[in-house]
Amino acid sequence: MKFPMRKAGKVALRSSIFGLVALAGSIYALAGPVATPDRTSQENPDWPGKGQLFVGTNYQPIDRSPEEVKKDIAIMKGAGFNVVRMGDLSWDSFEPSEGKFTFGWFDKVMDQMQASGIRVILDIPGLPAPTWLHHKYPGVNIVAQNGTLLYPAERYMDDTSDPDYRRLVVKLADALTKRYAKHPAVIAIGYDNEIGNSYMSYSPGARKRFIAWLKARYGSLSALNKAWATQRWSRRLSSFDEVELPYLDGPGPPERYLDLHRFWSDQTIATLMDLEAVRKKNMPSIPTISNLWDTGWRKGFDYLGSFKKYVSYGAEGFYPGEPVGASFGALMTKGDLETPIWFNEFTAGGSGYYGTKGQSHMWAYVGLMDGVQGLLAWTFNSHRGGEEQALFGLVDHDGSPSWKVGEFQQIASEFHRLQKFGFPRVTKPEVAIAYSFESAVASHPNGPSNSARDYFKTPYEDQVRNAFEPFFTDNIDTAIIHVAHADLSRYKLLVVPADYLMDKASADAIRGYVEQGGTAIMTAYSAKVDETNQWFDSPLPGRLSDVFGLHTNEFYDRGNSPLELSFNGRPLKTTINRYEVLEIDTARILAKFTNTPEQSPAITVNKFGKGKAIYLAVPAQEAVLGPLLRDCLYAELGVARGPITPEGVYARVVEGRTLYVNTTGEVKKIAIEGEKSGLISGKTFKGNLQLDPYQAELLQ
Repeated sequence: MKFPMRKAGKVALRSSIFGLVALAGSIYALAGPVATPDRTSQENPDWPGKGQLFVGTNYQPIDRSPEEVKKDIAIMKGAGFNVVRMGDLSWDSFEPSEGKFTFGWFDKVMDQMQASGIRVILDIPGLPAPTWLHHKYPGVNIVAQNGTLLYPAERYMDDTSDPDYRRLVVKLADALTKRYAKHPAVIAIGYDNEIGNSYMSYSPGARKRFIAWLKARYGSLSALNKAWATQRWSRRLSSFDEVELPYLDGPGPPERYLDLHRFWSDQTIATLMDLEAVRKKNMPSIPTISNLWDTGWRKGFDYLGSFKKYVSYGAEGFYPGEPVGASFGALMTKGDLETPIWFNEFTAGGSGYYGTKGQSHMWAYVGLMDGVQGLLAWTFNSHRGGEEQALFGLVDHDGSPSWKVGEFQQIASEFHRLQKFGFPRVTKPEVAIAYSFESAVASHPNGPSNSARDYFKTPYEDQVRNAFEPFFTDNIDTAIIHVAHADLSRYKLLVVPADYLMDKASADAIRGYVEQGGTAIMTAYSAKVDETNQWFDSPLPGRLSDVFGLHTNEFYDRGNSPLELSFNGRPLKTTINRYEVLEIDTARILAKFTNTPEQSPAITVNKFGKGKAIYLAVPAQEAVLGPLLRDCLYAELGVARGPITPEGVYARVVEGRTLYVNTTGEVKKIAIEGEKSGLISGKTFKGNLQLDPYQAELLQ
């Protein structure tokens, strides 16, 4: 569970990925390259539950007496739940002391779930580590940036890079997966809940592991000095022993800040790969559905650059604020997997938030529209104590069901009826949006005096969300990908918003995509720095200037005068203040600014190979991207718009039927042809569909 990070979906939430915190950390030693294992979806394409929708809840039986467990399961069964997620946050209940495992208590709960027809996502509870582990192996303790040793006061305070931690979490995973490998209730395995938000540590051991990682990455001290630009400000390193862990909470050069995050990312991925190896050994036919929180503000990790190594089904904790950001976040967990999305945690109540009637029902249908297969309310029982005290779940603190049980019962009943109508949705997007963990880090380095942060006025996370917005409002399926780790040939259009750090692999992928006939759009702020987070010494956009047929160095801020441009014979007004001055080489001008001194190009297109490369001299925004897409590119590329809907209503066609979701607090009317039946409401509609606030309908 996390608040408030997910409240706007995974990009407003991702916008605080790299927020400054006083506690920071390093990462475990060399993570070396790891071979990608066969994915579970390939090993077992007909795993139990394929073609089925799931509604359920997160459940912590360690908080409940045996009598309460029986009552709770009866409530779940009565509500029509068919899945729970259990095991997370419970390491010391399974292993009260090193090597002594106690599973009897959990066996009983598992057997009761099975008897009630409820499947289980079994979470390996690698976080938090038990108190006994911290005392016996103090290297797992967090050391703050200022050198203060911190005891584990909350669940994220484990140094997951510590070798003792990694050894013991593998033993736990091995014991747990062996115990339940054949249990018929188990439908999936989850790894280390929210590992992406654990703390960085500045312990001596962490520093040694960071140095080892640098040696493996750069090979020599001279290469490291060059990558870190240590000639600047007299900071040359004469020995690897002089390396210190870079500060997370300023000051610090951007090159080191980037490597700090890469280091932690690699080690997080290595820990997940440890657990994946255990699964493959003990439960090879069981898929992984993990709540990893790769955008956690303390650390984060490069999920889209690595997820196919340890993910069967993309999953996340879904705590939405608005539909565009929420859907972007959900699709980011999916990447380009062909399997559906899971909401391992799903909005029901929260800390100091009891819930809003009808909201969970509405968000369930937004998820269904995006391709969700399962959603699990966080949480079943309202919490009486601990760090989420006064968190309101489905059942109140006295054990009585709240109105939310009825709302989730409605969701479960409707989903059970709808699963025969093409749900979960199988999506085949023709449009892809590029997202880069490294650009997110590099564009927002630590302060307090860092010119890169000042340069990047419009946050990277806002730009990728803004690039996604016109497609979402036009009801077009979109994939969120890392360009160097995806098959770009699947897509008719690739949008690369503000990809500040352009490594060679990504540049080669974009170049090859356009060369082979693809159409790519790149926006301002893109391709300014290389792999080391240093600005290119070649024409910008670096490595791709010839692909886009232009170069640019100058950029200006209009202050309180938002930019205006002329496009396709009509004026466009924006709320954007900053722009780049584009110098044309081989590109053709599609639009010009009308209220800048230069009246320079605002949008250009360049033929390159068999394809086209379009450059926007401004950050991604609906006011510019929308007209470009609707006036030109959709028709030209054969990208079909989805159903036309009023503002705040979104829709997708599913096997000839249309699912509409009203995400607003207002009544909305949608024009329809002829007479149609509503499969959710049971009503008949003629001429128009009226949707009450937060309502959904599937028309046939």
